[in-house]
Amino acid sequence: MMQKFEFLLGNWNLDYFFPKSILSEAATGSGKGTIKRMFDKYVCFEYEASFSDGNARAHGIFAWDKRYNAYHYWWFEDSGNFNEASCQFIDDSALNMNWYDGVLVQSFIKKEKNTIELNMEHPKSGGGYESVLRVVMTRVSE
Repeated sequence: MMQKFEFLLGNWNLDYFFPKSILSEAATGSGKGTIKRMFDKYVCFEYEASFSDGNARAHGIFAWDKRYNAYHYWWFEDSGNFNEASCQFIDDSALNMNWYDGVLVQSFIKKEKNTIELNMEHPKSGGGYESVLRVVMTRVSE
């Protein structure tokens, strides 16, 4: 079941864009990340990033849950924050996520051979969603 993550695997440069939103002021940042298989049953996402207001490091784990017939994601940040999301592949190059402790939705969408865009959105008053984070992930040549 973990083959669907193939388009995400690799080493990545990360460019962060936070638009002014209900959750934050406008800001940017940059970092590096690695997404790799672990034990053929998990996919791990590790990253470090620098922002104008500090640095962040995090570790995420994707797994297939046979009990619920669904993918799950656990995210642990060095600040002590942690959360869980359910995941669903839309096709072979798009993964959508719904975070459990809030109303945020997130997607990883392959844009080009070596570019993925991560988007996080929050519901806005009156309907629809507003972007609260966009990360352009560019694969690092090996």
